[in-house]
Amino acid sequence: MERKKKRRLRWIMDTRPPINQPTQGSASGRFVSQESSIGQPQRRPHPDIDAHVKHLVNDLKSSSVQVQREAAAGLRVLSRHDPEKRIAIAENGAISPLVDLLKSTDSMCQENAVTALYNLSINDNNKAAIAHAGAIEPLIHVLGNGSPEVRQNAAAALYSLSFAEEIKLKIGRSGAILPLVELLDNGTPRGKKDAVTALFNLSTAQENRIKIVQGGAVKHLITLMDPATGLGDKAVTAVLANLAATPEGCFEIGREGGVIPLVDVVELGSAKGKECAAAALLLLCISRDIYCHIVLREGIVPSLIVLAMTGTPRAKDKARQLLTYLRNYQRAVAQAEPGRG
Repeated sequence: MERKKKRRLRWIMDTRPPINQPTQGSASGRFVSQESSIGQPQRRPHPDIDAHVKHLVNDLKSSSVQVQREAAAGLRVLSRHDPEKRIAIAENGAISPLVDLLKSTDSMCQENAVTALYNLSINDNNKAAIAHAGAIEPLIHVLGNGSPEVRQNAAAALYSLSFAEEIKLKIGRSGAILPLVELLDNGTPRGKKDAVTALFNLSTAQENRIKIVQGGAVKHLITLMDPATGLGDKAVTAVLANLAATPEGCFEIGREGGVIPLVDVVELGSAKGKECAAAALLLLCISRDIYCHIVLREGIVPSLIVLAMTGTPRAKDKARQLLTYLRNYQRAVAQAEPGRG
């Protein structure tokens, strides 16, 4: 029996679906791989699966930590790939006891529970059920106090839940932003990536943008733009483009030295990175003339001309707007200079 348990635990290595990167969209962009239940047929009953899930759900309520740990691990595995099993697990009452396990003092119980909840949250209907089960505050607690694996998976769960607009606002109002910013600073590489994606989704809501800026995220985001971090420019510049839509965000990006790294992304970044960097720089230049001076000094114009011809539709639009704004700025500066006689 003990040998079977060991084999089962070895089987559970990484049972969390990957988080996708932003694809295209507005200044905010958009993330994919969430399951919508709209237009889908109702789940067909699977007696064997339902019986197995009910057994695991009962074990979640056991007084034995070892039994709870293995039950949560089993649900973590079942929920990884199969959309129907995600529905079955929720329908058989797993969500509330999984939320309760977030408060466990056992780190493996926490890890398995938070990862199972992330997997379940990929289904749209499950998002509301998880939020209504009171998961937001416990997720934020383990985000700030759990092991590195628990923290990054809590960030992933909050990211997934935040696709729902009302839940996105609740997450921001419940204190998630500061521990997400801390994860940007001291998390594992995957933890930092999960924190960026969560902050991206939260930053699509206007009221969260100021909190993200005030929480100190900008300096960490600018640091993560360095190619040496290996994070990539797409998600980070998408967050900065959202934050630049506020006066506070523009000021902080400028104060933390973010203008030149954004210029570098326009010149050398990915297609999505260039799009978001151009959007952020346009907002920065509109906010203060000094940023126009900086981007012109850095020689951005040739890269903007290329982007205006070859970028994504939104990148072309932002590059053309920025070129026009910079030309008007140069014209105004020239007219303001005293004549020589």
